[in-house]
Amino acid sequence: MSTTSTATTCYRHPSRETAVSCSGCGKPICTDCMTPSPVGMRCPDCATQSGKAVRLPVLSGRTETPVVTITLIGLSVLGFLLGGGFPGGAQTQLFYDGGLAAVPVAGGEYWRLVTSGFLHAGLMHLAFNMILLWFIGSQMEPQLGRGRFLALYVVSLLGGSFGAILLSPNALTVGASGAIFGLMGAACAIIYARGGNPLQSGIGMLLVFNVVFSFVLSNVSIGGHLGGLTAGALAGGAFVMAERKGNPAIGWAACAAIGIVALVGSLLLSAAAVPTFIG
Repeated sequence: MSTTSTATTCYRHPSRETAVSCSGCGKPICTDCMTPSPVGMRCPDCATQSGKAVRLPVLSGRTETPVVTITLIGLSVLGFLLGGGFPGGAQTQLFYDGGLAAVPVAGGEYWRLVTSGFLHAGLMHLAFNMILLWFIGSQMEPQLGRGRFLALYVVSLLGGSFGAILLSPNALTVGASGAIFGLMGAACAIIYARGGNPLQSGIGMLLVFNVVFSFVLSNVSIGGHLGGLTAGALAGGAFVMAERKGNPAIGWAACAAIGIVALVGSLLLSAAAVPTFIG
């Protein structure tokens, strides 16, 4: 793949800026027009002529440093340590004050809807989620850009909190898996919207396996996983629609709307979960 030092516009979509050029002819191409090949990204014309490239619209990998992904992993590790994740240590008050549960949220502890995504119940829990986050984020963040990637993560996290409160309001829920499921859902939605088959990609099969494991393993927040998955898929689809219409504001507005619905829904569900005593 070859890049230019300044952003130009795609030769097929003049309203879209890009810093990537076709490795065959040098024409600037946007993400919709990129086709990975053994010698870099090709435009549709060169890809058709070669007849050998396989179109992978998402997760094709680039050279940009995934700063947001690294930061999210760092915050999760920090939250794990401060929450009592030291070897042989007991969980601290921060763990219980930051975990997600409906009644405390109804009592005004709204931060739990977010902080719960940066706490983990054990070293294996943390390690599994962070490996997944790195695998997905290191490929997906450069494709989407840091802003859209972070927005997807936050919206997916809120969607996961909504799902967890919906199905398990009285449980103390922690973990980044809701947000990570959302990233997988967004990636699959983008692949499908661009004409690909998510099940033919590594991310699609990874999502299938994780959904199955969510129903098989114990102590897993099914609501958190499915809520994050749904929110992420909807937000990812919205960004693709906005890209096609040449109006990024549509994607951002839809993403914000999904996040607000998840947030307000979580607050309403939390209020409904508070026991009422009569007599």
